[in-house]
Amino acid sequence: MLDLFTPYRLKGLELKNRVVMPPMCQYSVTAKDGIANDWHYTHYVSRAIGGAGLIIIEMTDVEPDGRISDYDLGLWSDEHIPALARIVEACHRHGAKVGIQIAHAGRKAEDAAVPVAPSAVPFDEKSKTPRALTTEEVNEMVEKFRNAVRRAVQAGVDTIELHGAHGYLIHQFHSPLTNKRDDEYGKDLTKFGVDVIRAAKSEMPADMPLIMRISAREYVEGGYGIEESVAFSKVYKAAGVDMFHVSAGGEGPIAAAGRPGTHVAYQVPLAREIKQQLDVPVIAVGRLDEPGLANAVIGNEDADLVAVGRAMLKNPYWTLNAAAELNKETAIPKQYQFGFPKK
Repeated sequence: MLDLFTPYRLKGLELKNRVVMPPMCQYSVTAKDGIANDWHYTHYVSRAIGGAGLIIIEMTDVEPDGRISDYDLGLWSDEHIPALARIVEACHRHGAKVGIQIAHAGRKAEDAAVPVAPSAVPFDEKSKTPRALTTEEVNEMVEKFRNAVRRAVQAGVDTIELHGAHGYLIHQFHSPLTNKRDDEYGKDLTKFGVDVIRAAKSEMPADMPLIMRISAREYVEGGYGIEESVAFSKVYKAAGVDMFHVSAGGEGPIAAAGRPGTHVAYQVPLAREIKQQLDVPVIAVGRLDEPGLANAVIGNEDADLVAVGRAMLKNPYWTLNAAAELNKETAIPKQYQFGFPKK
């Protein structure tokens, strides 16, 4: 019987447990240069000490105007590599593996003077109207993703996650709501995502898995649902995605008719559907804060890994506490063992 503390392997990625710290923006690059600082080091390394099997570094952007805000991480320059490498190395020392989410905010780049997007469709009436990328610029954007992945590999990460969810650039291309183009990237809504996937894979070691985060359902009027996300995910899998991190929403203001659930585990059925339809490993996420619930998601084989977000913001040692609550064996730092007496 599988549980939250069963080791997991995907290609060359070996995890000591099934607990993932998902990417969560810290908006803490005070120098606005995209370089990780002491906050990021403490933030991620403390979760490694706290027992997480896989830590995925927050949305890290391929160009300055690809950031949600100027306080976000970047990988558009080799100058960004050393600070990330320091974080990765320290997390490794404490038994965690590290991924990084490579992204571009597209029309949701709040601090860009003029955001770019597949089409000139603003997020809402309060947002800046983005400029539609030319075909040549789209091709150049693929190369920016490629170079960011190359730098991430140089920094020593164990896996790459492409951000194709929450209304950011890759999502904007595969959504009919935001892609109104008449060139090759409009005729095939998956082409940009496929091109980015292939570019990423070309820079990754053969045994390094590629994860893609998707919104499996849009929560706006006329948005796509699980059938459509299964279809585009099949294309992305064929292009080289090894695992899907299944979330939902983020593409626009939430319509009253399509408001997402507020109950625990409300996105797990989406992850299970992608897993079953594609025969592919998945990460489930979304209100899975209770150890017993997270454990059940693994035990019921609804997902292969479980991402615990907000609960891990509140408690860096969530994983150690979960092991104690579930009476599972896990490595506890010797300095903290008095806090976790054996039953």
